[in-house]
Amino acid sequence: MMLEHAYFIILAYIVDCIIGDPRWIPHPVIFMGRAITQLERGVRRIAHTPKQLKAGGFLLPLILVGGVFLLTWGVLYLVALIHPWLAWALEVLLIATTIATKGLKDAGMEVYRHLRAGDMPAARRSLGMIVGRDTEHLDEPEIVRGTVETVAENIVDAITSPLFYAAIGGAPLAMAYRAVNTLDSMVGYKNEKYKDLGFASARLDDVANWIPARITAILLTIAAWLLRHDARSAWRTVRRDAKEHPSPNSGYPESAVAGALGVRLGGHNVYKGIASFRAYMGEPKEPLRADHIPMTVRLMYLSSAMFALISAAILWLAASSSMW
Repeated sequence: MMLEHAYFIILAYIVDCIIGDPRWIPHPVIFMGRAITQLERGVRRIAHTPKQLKAGGFLLPLILVGGVFLLTWGVLYLVALIHPWLAWALEVLLIATTIATKGLKDAGMEVYRHLRAGDMPAARRSLGMIVGRDTEHLDEPEIVRGTVETVAENIVDAITSPLFYAAIGGAPLAMAYRAVNTLDSMVGYKNEKYKDLGFASARLDDVANWIPARITAILLTIAAWLLRHDARSAWRTVRRDAKEHPSPNSGYPESAVAGALGVRLGGHNVYKGIASFRAYMGEPKEPLRADHIPMTVRLMYLSSAMFALISAAILWLAASSSMW
């Protein structure tokens, strides 16, 4: 199985880089989102106090994540009864749906193209599609900051973490991770509505991303060196600033990118008219400009490709040693 997983993650990464997530194919996350909505309604019918909501919140990952894992495993098992190669092809495609290398690149470069064309309203709208903050009044440096932060942060959530779990447990575990991440994105907030119900989902997402986030920071530092950015600053910034981020994991890729590019990320954001301050990442050695977006995309591609190749190499070595 280790040897198969090595091939699966490389092929899935290549498939995602080439075709991404075609809009005409229903994405599994859509169905996960619908299931989360129904589960939330069910829990809220029986849980009303904060204590009950927190306890009920443990049912969401238990049912959804466990259900997604078992469903994926069951489908692959049944397809394998028809033909093993058909199951292998399906497994590659399922893993590819859990990663979003091309999607991240496309989203970031769409903002970049609007900025280069001088179309600020379009750039703000495109950024608004990928961030939760208000974008209507942002100037160019703030648009660039939002784009760079989003691409950097999602290197972990959308690429390296699902690859990490695919390497360990194939498509079932990769899909289970995607369920964890989807839960966090829907209910893992610290606001009044979700601080209790989403507690378990948010903590599970933190645990799931802990190792991949730190490996990604190391690979981003190596990528910075290979691309002739400031690798020393990248690593220094990770060690100094990553822990200042409100997320225990997002600060690692963001601080690595900030240090590599010599820019400062973080600062004041506005969410539905309410201002919020996020700790600074990096030092403003140069002002944020549109060209920092494709630089971040290149760092994303190189670091994630290294992650996939290294994961596959470890699996190949482990499989080879077990054969002896």
